[in-house]
Parts: sequence; C-alpha cells; structure tokens
Amino acid sequence: MKTKVIGLFVILLCAQWAFAQNTATEQEIIQLSKDKWQWMADKNVDKLAELFHNDSRFIHMSGTWGKTRELEIIKSGSIWYKQADVHDVVVKTFDDTAILWNRITLIAHVRGNDVSTEFTVTEVYQKHESNWKLLNLTFSSVRDTHTIEH
Repeated sequence: MKTKVIGLFVILLCAQWAFAQNTATEQEIIQLSKDKWQWMADKNVDKLAELFHNDSRFIHMSGTWGKTRELEIIKSGSIWYKQADVHDVVVKTFDDTAILWNRITLIAHVRGNDVSTEFTVTEVYQKHESNWKLLNLTFSSVRDTHTIEH
C-alpha cells in the first residue's frame, strides 16, 4: 500500500514538473500577446515594429495586408485598438513556433465610431534568435458564446 501511494505521488510530481516545463514558453507567449494589445492601444508602433516579422500578415474583416500597412493604420488611428478584453486563451507550441488563440471583446475606434466586437484572434509567433516574432494575426468574428477548446 505504501509503495502504491509513493508511486502515485512520484507520478503526480513528474506530471506536474512536465506541465511546468511546457508552461514557461506558453506564459511568455501569453504575456507577449498581452503586451501587443497594450502597444496597439497605446499606438506604440516602435514596439510593434520590433515584434512584427517583416513578412507578417494581418487578416481583418475588411482585408489582408502586411506589416507596413498595419503599422500605418495603427499610427494614424484609422483603426484604434482601444481595449482588448481577453476572455480565454490557449497556446500550443511546435518547436520554434507558437500559436495562440484568444477569445476577446475588442473595443476599437473605426471610421469615426467606437465599436465592440467579439473575436477569436489567432496569433502565430516564431522564435528568431532570442526573440519571438509575430508572423500572423487573424481576426475571426464570433458569437459571444464562442468557446475555445483546451
């Protein structure tokens, strides 16, 4: 009986350790995504320019474009990402690539109006040297009851 209890304890300890190993990178990506939303709200194009890969793509409801145009849109305020309330997040890592899915309510100023829209946002990051670079950001319009399977 003692052997079974000790064995179960060791298995749980190892499982917890393995989980903790995976969450360090996941937590780094989650924090980077949060920072990105804040930089977008602050229109901090210098920080965003460092984060966005030169060949990154941005998929919005009205079109798809690259880094230069996204930074121009943010700087000019033609889309002002005022606030992103994150309701759920899932991160999966694949070697030097991480994919993050956020379910958010985005409050943005678009075409002279403040709008609130529910999205699932897919963000793809890749490690370049010692820094993560955003390769892709895709907004998918969803219902407020949309869930992300963990």
